[in-house]
Amino acid sequence: MVSTPSSTQVEISPSVFVSLPTPSELGYSVTASQLISATWPSDSNSNQSQQLPVHLEVSEEHIALAGFSSWGTRILSLDYQHDHIETNVLNGLENTLPAPEQILFNLMITLWPISAWEGPLNQVEWKIADTEYQRTVYDTSGNSVIIIDYENSDPLTGLIEFEHLQLGYSISIQTLNAELHKQ
Repeated sequence: MVSTPSSTQVEISPSVFVSLPTPSELGYSVTASQLISATWPSDSNSNQSQQLPVHLEVSEEHIALAGFSSWGTRILSLDYQHDHIETNVLNGLENTLPAPEQILFNLMITLWPISAWEGPLNQVEWKIADTEYQRTVYDTSGNSVIIIDYENSDPLTGLIEFEHLQLGYSISIQTLNAELHKQ
């Protein structure tokens, strides 16, 4: 495994970086197993797809994320606490997998409440809005950048469809099981 420490900033669009909300801003602790299916354009005018089973643990001060191969081997992990992220990616897969921080951002932008995202997005003059079953992130020009559709009002029960319009990728997040604890 290749270990990489980093700040809590992630690139949400070319040359646009935001700080991730804190673990406690989720408002509850959760342990969840999820299946993430990603689709993105490839060089050959067709789309590439990949599935990644993930395990997510969020407590008031800590986030742990692990991604697994189809045969059950841990291929990436992320640990976020005290304004610091530590990532590990299995040797040889660094350039074939999405960055663990990007996976964490995708999960956090879908799960954390809008109030946790308003401050970080305001820093780059972006906006976020929710309707009953959809969340949209807008850039400084008011253009939709990210559209997230929820099957249910509880994002941990049902399919989440995430589309990044500027970067041209989409993901589906299916929670296989989740255990919640109020903080």
